Amino acid sequence: MSVGQASGIAMVEAVNAGCEVVQYSPNEVKSAVAGWGNADKVQMQQMVQTLLGLAEPPHPFDAADAAALALCHVAMAPMRAAANRAVSKVSAK
Repeated sequence: MSVGQASGIAMVEAVNAGCEVVQYSPNEVKSAVAGWGNADKVQMQQMVQTLLGLAEPPHPFDAADAAALALCHVAMAPMRAAANRAVSKVSAK
């Protein structure tokens, strides 16, 4: 099973369980966390360290990636909430 297939199954099951499913591109995560969509892995580690007040950068890179994704999700929450309210208003008409 490919990563894409496993990801698709996980998303379908999450939606079926009533969970919100959101996807972010690497550039969206980098922009939200580092302020620049072309930040490299080391820059992302340093920004995650700074934003979370860590004594040292998270290792391995996958740990920094996961933390950056969570930070992006938190940063985007107000925009998602506003979009959901707008859709609800249009749907109610």
